[in-house]
Amino acid sequence: MASNDESVVHNGGCHCKRVRWQAKSPPSVIAWACNCSDCSMRRNTHFVVPFERFELLGDSKDFITTYTFGTHSAKHIFCKVCGITSFYIPRSNSGVAITYTCVDPGTLSHVEIKHYDGVNWEKSHKSENSHDSKGNFDV
Repeated sequence: MASNDESVVHNGGCHCKRVRWQAKSPPSVIAWACNCSDCSMRRNTHFVVPFERFELLGDSKDFITTYTFGTHSAKHIFCKVCGITSFYIPRSNSGVAITYTCVDPGTLSHVEIKHYDGVNWEKSHKSENSHDSKGNFDV
C-alpha cells in the first residue's frame, strides 16, 4: 500500500461522461459510507480532497445542477443528463467529496470503507470533525 504522502491524479466523472474532473490524492484512500438521508439513498461512498486538488474539466459545468436540503450547507451536485453524483461539497465544507466508484479504473490502489453517522451529523462532526482523504479529521 502506498504511503499517504504520495499523490496521483485521479480522473473521473458521471455515467454519460458529460461531467469530467481530476482530483489529486493518494492512491490509497479511506472512503466514507454516510447514513444521512441523501447518501444512504444514493449509496454514495466518498473520499474528500482539498478544494485546490480538484478541477472540473471542459464544459462539465454546463451539465451539472445542485440539490440542497435541510441546512442547505451540503451541495449535492449531479449530472443533468444521467443523474450521477460523482462529486459534491459536503456539509463540513472541508473539500470536495469524490464518489470513489466514479474514479476511472487504474489509479486507486486501495479503498478502505469506514462508516460516518450523518443522521446525527452535529454530534458526529463535533466529536470527529470532518474527514480528509487520509482518514484524518480536520479541525
